[in-house]
Amino acid sequence: MVQATIGIIGGSGLYQMDALKDVQEVQLDTPFGKPSDDLIVGTLEGTTVAFLARHGRNHHLMPTELPFRANIHAMKQLGVKYLISASAVGSLQEEAKPLDMVIPNQFIDRTKNRVSTFFGEGIVVHIGFAEPVCHQLAEVLADAVASLQLTDVTLHRGGTYICMEGPAFSTQAESHLYRSWGATVVGMTNLPEAKLAREAEIAYATLALVTDYDCWHPDHDSVTVEMVIGNLRRNATNAQQVIQETVRRLAQNPPPSEAHSALKYAILTPLDKAPEATKQKLSIFLQKYL
Repeated sequence: MVQATIGIIGGSGLYQMDALKDVQEVQLDTPFGKPSDDLIVGTLEGTTVAFLARHGRNHHLMPTELPFRANIHAMKQLGVKYLISASAVGSLQEEAKPLDMVIPNQFIDRTKNRVSTFFGEGIVVHIGFAEPVCHQLAEVLADAVASLQLTDVTLHRGGTYICMEGPAFSTQAESHLYRSWGATVVGMTNLPEAKLAREAEIAYATLALVTDYDCWHPDHDSVTVEMVIGNLRRNATNAQQVIQETVRRLAQNPPPSEAHSALKYAILTPLDKAPEATKQKLSIFLQKYL
């Protein structure tokens, strides 16, 4: 099977990477079902990368319907060690304006119906998650954004991403609550990915692409669907440039990451006592600890 050290998950508006060369589609099965779509493997800046459209290339999956475990398992099967997740978000702060890019370093979970662990069925794992993003990968990502000097884009290093259930957007009361918590942006997808990537010992960072101010903003009513779609398109174009530059930098100097050994002290169940069926199901994660 083809291998790729760097993975990319594209969110709303980012359904393909135009700069990918020597492209092939890879169909993968996992113990958790099929991923959102076939994975696209190709070369970017001379480096093999794996790309997945989070909602499917035709955007047919709602946030609650996303096969998060299958998506991350598929990336692990391909050998991904660094995962860049692009995500459309609403802004909760005046300074994070539409078209800006935020590299969050924290998450708050407001989801209700998401399974965010691979484990169970006889194997108990508690990963450390106080710092849910790989700082080294996030720094490479942020430096890539800064180096490009994109028009009308301000980079925000750090910030908190509220992950809500959806698919409806926030009420005004919720939006004001999130602002009172000091959160920076709100989205519907990235926290389950971050948890599962950590369990999979994959370094993970989010490129949050602001499409609009959430409904707290006094000018919210002047935001039109056409404006949001236009921002999605511009964000997708900008994101592809950022990802290309990030891949170039990662290929030249892949940073160490604590995420790559996240399970070392997290497995509480003695594996020689664990059910064989569960060990087999999770072998891709457990093989170096057996």
